[in-house]
Amino acid sequence: MKLKEFFIPFSGLKLGKHEFVYKIDNSFFESFEYQEFNGADLLVTAILEKMNNMMELEIKAKGTVNVDCDLTGEPFDQPIGSDLHLVVKFGDEYNDEDDEILIIPHGEHQFNIAQYIYEMLVLAVPQKRVHPGVVDGTLKSDILEKLEELQPKENKRESEKTDPRWDDLKKLLTDK
Repeated sequence: MKLKEFFIPFSGLKLGKHEFVYKIDNSFFESFEYQEFNGADLLVTAILEKMNNMMELEIKAKGTVNVDCDLTGEPFDQPIGSDLHLVVKFGDEYNDEDDEILIIPHGEHQFNIAQYIYEMLVLAVPQKRVHPGVVDGTLKSDILEKLEELQPKENKRESEKTDPRWDDLKKLLTDK
C-alpha cells in the first residue's frame, strides 16, 4: 500500500527548500485500515531541504479528527497538531527502522512519506478522548446523567462523627 501522492521525487529538485502540501481526510486513514476516526480534516505541510549528500524533512500537521468521546460515546472534533523531523541519507539499502533517520539506496529518485504522516497523526490524538462539553459542563447526555446518578454520595452525618478515642487527645491540645 503506497499512496502515490505521498512520493517525494527529490532527484529532479534543486538544492534548497521545497514545500509539499497535503489535505488529509478519513480516506487516508482507511487506506491504512485504521477505523478509529469518524472523519478527519487535516492539513499537512512537508518541507524538504535538499543538500549535496543528504536531505532534511520537516513535516507539520494541524487540523481535527472526529472521534467518539470515551465517556459518552458522543462524536466530537478533536483538534490535533504535530510535527516530525526526518533526516534522509543514502546508503546501501533501504532502512526506516530509526524514527528520525531514513536511509534510501543510492540511485533512488523518490521516497514515500505516507507511513510517517500516518504514524505522526495517530500518535497526536490523545489517549483519553473527552468531549469538550463534558469538561465545561455544557454537554447534556443520558450517559452523563446516569454516571452522575451512580457516583457515590458523601454522607455528611458520617463525616461529622468522630472517633471518641481522638476526642480525648484533641482536648489535650486545647487544654494548654
